[in-house]
Amino acid sequence: MKIDVMVATKEHLPFVSEINDTIAAAAAARGTGISRRTDEYIADKIMQGKAIIAVNGDVFVGFCYIESWGHEKFVANSGLIVKPEYRGYGVAKRIKQAAFELSRKRFPNAKIFGLTTGEAVMRINTELGYVPVTFAKLTDDEEFWKGCQGCVNYDILQRTNMTKCLCTGMLYDPEEVAKHEAAEAEVERSAPKAHIWSKLFKKTSK
Repeated sequence: MKIDVMVATKEHLPFVSEINDTIAAAAAARGTGISRRTDEYIADKIMQGKAIIAVNGDVFVGFCYIESWGHEKFVANSGLIVKPEYRGYGVAKRIKQAAFELSRKRFPNAKIFGLTTGEAVMRINTELGYVPVTFAKLTDDEEFWKGCQGCVNYDILQRTNMTKCLCTGMLYDPEEVAKHEAAEAEVERSAPKAHIWSKLFKKTSK
């Protein structure tokens, strides 16, 4: 079995209905999550080069798409799905990684976020550098939150004034990640010096 993961193109348009059916079936099985999108919506993401697809030859395996919000200040990775018979092979992680890389390439300065109830997705996000955050740190773009209206738990979101729900918000902030990496690099640079000064201090104190 050879599963390929790539940016979806127009040649993958025949899979649109199956993609949508798979997303809807997974949401129904979990009893949570965003409801079925229109086929036109999924097709549009593919034609815009904003979707990742996994295939086994000419068989659909998995999917995810990205979308920018708040004047491209935020990017969401949504609709992550892998057909049940292909789960357990690391496909979701490969799709998520590809979607993350596509997001960074298309929107290098944007904060990348997602909403999820899945433990596996949370683990993958954490490995990519996401951290759990409150909804207040996510986009305030009303169009994004309208996408939650089809979820069976939308009433919870409404009752909490759009501040919390059963989903966990996770965020990758490139600016914060850069600061953290710079701080770690500085620690590594100063560590040898500190070690040398420690040795000198021990010698002079004898």
